Amino acid sequence: MYQNAAFLAVFLLIYSAVAGRIERSLISGPIVFTVVGFILGADGLGVLRINITSEGLRLLAELTLAMVLFTDAANADIAVVRRNLVLPERLLGVGLPLTILVGFLFAAIVFPSLDILEMALLAAILAPTDAVLGKPVVTNQAVPVVMREGLNLESGLNDGICVPIVVILLGLAVGTHVEGGTLGQVALVVVEEIGIGAVVGLALTWLTILMVRFAEGQGWISKNWVEIPIVALAAACFATAQAAGGSGFIACFLGGLLLSGSASITRKNCCAAPSTWARRWRS
Repeated sequence: MYQNAAFLAVFLLIYSAVAGRIERSLISGPIVFTVVGFILGADGLGVLRINITSEGLRLLAELTLAMVLFTDAANADIAVVRRNLVLPERLLGVGLPLTILVGFLFAAIVFPSLDILEMALLAAILAPTDAVLGKPVVTNQAVPVVMREGLNLESGLNDGICVPIVVILLGLAVGTHVEGGTLGQVALVVVEEIGIGAVVGLALTWLTILMVRFAEGQGWISKNWVEIPIVALAAACFATAQAAGGSGFIACFLGGLLLSGSASITRKNCCAAPSTWARRWRS
């Protein structure tokens, strides 16, 4: 355990020293972590051996993605998004279906042994997986702000849009049939996954904004704790939505958008000092 901790700590120390330079390059942080993990892991040098169950790994990955979606949405420039909705609309309405179609064609070439439903399912699963790998693009100041905000909004919503497609294809692929038929299944998934997730994310975020503003106005919040509500809110949105049967990712992204759209926190304040955060919550 200590050997694993030592290797991970040393790697984080080294990466923290060059993170800024990596962000300005064509190589993203997730790629660096993946490559180093492969080199140090069982298939590489074998010096890093972490015993973690598939369930634990899935939960860790989901929580990481939830935090990424929340912070990306909280950093969004709502004014730019409102003025340029046509770009994310095209990305979601045209680009996403075309991505699934292209993925299906590639699956047919690379995995000819799969049947049509399995190829379509693989394409639908892979189509929205861009939140972390696309981060260097949406954070690169050289990219026009309209394009960055459009890509940021699309990357946060495409997961929820693909959920009904994945569920239907999965049900058809394994030969199951949900009561009410295919259309009923689609409606049920949309309501449960997207609807519940949206309600939970927006409600929790709004209540948190009111709570923190009131508490800060009363002088109850310590300056050392002023940043904690953001992290706790992201985790609460994800876990509550998942427990209620909705999409935690939708909850996190819409909650982050509401936080960004409120007068509490703007793009430049998301990296502000704790004392500044307190003033932004209060405003």
